[in-house]
Order: sequence, then structure tokens, then C-alpha cells
Amino acid sequence: MLTHKQIWTAIDALAARNGLSASGLAKLAGLDPTTFNKSKRGNAEGKLRWPSTESLSKILAATATGFDDFVALVENRAAKVRMVPLIGLAQAGAGGFFDDAGFPAGNGWEEIAFPDAADEHAYALEISGESMLPVYRDGDRIVVSPTMAPRRGDRVVVKTQAGEVMAKLLWRMTAQRVELKSLNPAYEDRSFALGEIVFVHRIIWASQ
Repeated sequence: MLTHKQIWTAIDALAARNGLSASGLAKLAGLDPTTFNKSKRGNAEGKLRWPSTESLSKILAATATGFDDFVALVENRAAKVRMVPLIGLAQAGAGGFFDDAGFPAGNGWEEIAFPDAADEHAYALEISGESMLPVYRDGDRIVVSPTMAPRRGDRVVVKTQAGEVMAKLLWRMTAQRVELKSLNPAYEDRSFALGEIVFVHRIIWASQ
């Protein structure tokens, strides 16, 4: 017997597999962006709401997903996903989004499904602008690990004490300095004293 939770989890998983939020999946299928919002999955009295067969048909067509593949998601036979917090890269520089340890905190985070990550504190950022081309495009989403130690050559997200947040290539990290290479050659490389850095978090997944 299919359950309400299984169906909605499968929709979230389908969205994640295509690098989308639930609302992004709805828009891709030509549906109202709020079709799969959490508020549409039940009402204030606790009555469960189910997605229509028409909406399911449209998202399968839009993502070129066979019914058997969707059933695999329903039965949790496909790659596991979990919900992670998401904000825009431009927002991340503002105060209140990270605690003192560099973990996501506070309000303002959307929650979306992504392939399961080993780091329980993993979070997602949505890229804005062209400064990270050709590696990341405007609208791409990246999953970031605050606890996995970054190594030379890793793509990382760096936040400075001045509130600047950027995605770069970690070139060198010593006890005194952090040196970063730009992903877009049109933008300059950066170098900071270690005391100027709030955190350096490793990018572990991208929606491309």
C-alpha cells in the first residue's frame, strides 16, 4: 500500500535528482510553482492532501522519467536523499545564517531535497551571477560540508569577516594565509590572512 509520505518523498527525490526544488520541478512541468509546497500536502486540521495523477504525469514527462523509475523512488530503491537547508549565495554573507562553528543556523533557510550527504550539517547554496562561470552557472545549486576538511585543489565556499561569501578553488591554506584561485579566469585570485576568514567549507555536490 502506498503511503502519503512515500509519494511526497518520491516527488522531492525526483526534484533533487534533477537539481531542482519542489517548486522548481512544478515550474519545469508547467504547473503552478506552489503545487508541491509543504502547505499543499495537508491542511491545518491534519487532513492529508495527495498530488493529482495529472501533476504526476506532467513531472514525469518534464524530467523524462519512466513510471518504473518513479516507483523505485516511491519504494526507496533509488539513491537516497534528505532535506538540507538552502539559501542564496548572496544572502549567506548576512549575519544570522551561521552559528559560531560555521553550521547553518537561524531563520530564512528554505529546505530542499538533495542526494544524501555524509555530513549531517551539510547545507546548500544557490549560485547567483556569472563570477563562477564556467564551473557554476547562475541558478546552480551546490551542497557544502562544514565538517569535511578542505584540501588543496578542492572547490570551496569561503566567508570573510567582512561578510563576503565566494566559491573558489583552494590553492593553499597555511597557518597564516588562505590563497584562492578564481573559477572564472575573468575574476582575480584572492588571498587572505587567516584571521580575515570566518570559514572555508568544502563543496561536495553540484546540481549540474
